[in-house]
Amino acid sequence: MAAEGTVLGWEDILVIIGYFVSVIIVGILSSCRNRGSVKGYFLAGRSMHWIPVGASLFASNIGSGHFVGLAGSGAASGIGIAVFELNAIFILMILGWFFVPVYTAAGVFTMPEYLRKRFGGQRIRIYLSVLALLLYVFTKLSADLYSGALFITLSFKDLNLYVAIIIILAIAAVFTITGGLTAVIWTDFIQVVIMIIGAFILMIMSFIRVGGYEAIIKKYFDAWPDTTRENYANIYGNYSYGKCGIPPENSMHLIRAPDDGSLPWPGIMFGLTISSVWYWCSDQVIVQRALAAKNISNAKAGTILAGYLKFLPLWLIVFPGMISRILFPNEVACADPDRCEEICGSRAGCTNIAYPKLVLEIMPAGLRGLMLSVMMSALISSLTSIFNSSSTIFTMDIWCRIRKNASDVEMMIVGRVCVVILVVISVLWIPVVQNVSELFHYIQAITSFLAPPICAVYVLAVFWKRINEQGAFWGLMIGLVVGLTRFIWEYVYSVPPCGESEKDMRPDIISKVHYLHFGILLFGIVFIATTVISLLTEPIDDCHLHRLTFWNRYSTAQRIDIEDNESKEDLTKSAPTHGPIVEAYSADLPWYKKAFQWICGIEKMTDHPQMTDEEIRALEEKQNSIHEKKIWKMVLNVNAIMLMTLAVFIWGFYA
Repeated sequence: MAAEGTVLGWEDILVIIGYFVSVIIVGILSSCRNRGSVKGYFLAGRSMHWIPVGASLFASNIGSGHFVGLAGSGAASGIGIAVFELNAIFILMILGWFFVPVYTAAGVFTMPEYLRKRFGGQRIRIYLSVLALLLYVFTKLSADLYSGALFITLSFKDLNLYVAIIIILAIAAVFTITGGLTAVIWTDFIQVVIMIIGAFILMIMSFIRVGGYEAIIKKYFDAWPDTTRENYANIYGNYSYGKCGIPPENSMHLIRAPDDGSLPWPGIMFGLTISSVWYWCSDQVIVQRALAAKNISNAKAGTILAGYLKFLPLWLIVFPGMISRILFPNEVACADPDRCEEICGSRAGCTNIAYPKLVLEIMPAGLRGLMLSVMMSALISSLTSIFNSSSTIFTMDIWCRIRKNASDVEMMIVGRVCVVILVVISVLWIPVVQNVSELFHYIQAITSFLAPPICAVYVLAVFWKRINEQGAFWGLMIGLVVGLTRFIWEYVYSVPPCGESEKDMRPDIISKVHYLHFGILLFGIVFIATTVISLLTEPIDDCHLHRLTFWNRYSTAQRIDIEDNESKEDLTKSAPTHGPIVEAYSADLPWYKKAFQWICGIEKMTDHPQMTDEEIRALEEKQNSIHEKKIWKMVLNVNAIMLMTLAVFIWGFYA
């Protein structure tokens, strides 16, 4: 029986507690292997097999924002939103076959570090580090925190949204702060298994409840809220699609008209691909998982596994979102702004509650707790990935520029402080996220305003050696100005609720230029600007480019890093120090100081013997090798082709 103020029974509470205790234990135990070093904390010692790598790629992407956002968009406009998942399958293959070999051969920790080696100087690396952190705040942290808190507040009706956020942050901090990437990847693996099992159970129950696949297609188009039916009661049989509360005619199509206000096909084919290449091939959160693989074959196999898993969201999330609209049209599909505000606190619509509503209404006691655990699994997986990656970027790419003599201890503590600051900013941004009608479209819109310039520079950097630092930097600056102009312009105006289009004060360039089309335009501007400026300035000498482009990734020549304003002496000083600084922390200390060191992963540092220069070079050569056995190379190529063929079939079937 559920307690007062909650829709969860005691069975659900026990399941939730048992789940979190189990996963925390797994995370802490797995973290012990690589806690005491910066490389272990940030790259899991580059020792992961393909199964946890692939599972972590999927889990890092599928957060609670996906469950809330994909299901909400499915409730609002049908299966079309699944194109974001199907498109990712092809981009994952690009990651494994084109980008990861270059990053691995280059021997880099972070994506900005790759550009530092590729172009020299510090300004591009620092700029991209700051921009990456901003993207984490606006598109990931705030959206995931809001969506997870939304689920919790629906489960515990007397709980305030911000209290729920604090609970979420406390749980996520346990994983990230104590473990590092090894704990994150292994807990991701456990959570993916739980996530898929729980979501699969809900999908089966939902399909049974509504009457099967054919019934979904038929009933979805009749899932109108009562307010809409009342408005059209006198003209039954002559409904006008596209009106408030009525599903669009193309709800079962993946490919839609070029002027479609939600998912125009040029934007999907090109604009979405641009954003996806940025996300899957140059975003620290994702690439960091692939770089943690023990070799290039395991990295490729991990991307293939993640690609197969990307077929699941259509069935596990989007269709259940549509079913939620069928079962609860007055709440999920509400069209009256006043009624929507009463139901979910947003005048723009309540489709974002589709998945939580379905879980809490149709699942029995115990299974509700399992699904809440699944949602929290998705959220924690996403948050821990972002926390770890953002601390990596800030520590390696920004703090080490400021504090050249920073020790391992200092770097690992600073990374955690960075996470706290980002979280505070994200919480302050949540009121903006709370007022968007479809969470997933909000995330993709922000990405299309800021990510295409980065995508253009990475693509050019990896595939064309003629691009230089001047071209890349000024191309990014031009893209930043154009993208931020649209970003700020977009949120200066408020989008009027459905039925109040006469109140729309937005200019045509905002209201009629889809964000995916804008992404294409922005990518083209930066691509051309970067190319032209590079051709008008001095090229980079080949001696600086060995193993930094796709075409020379197998080069065995010694690369000479591009010199900048720092002298070699300064670079030597900026290397993480060991010895006296670390030993100061290994003395006989009070218990509370030892506990603090354990939280910061410092307690094992003195156990690491000092390596000679020859041993360090041998280890780096092994970890940075991209050579594969022929048999595994062939097996992986065949699997990649099969995966993409299946994706093309699904896309064509629902075209």
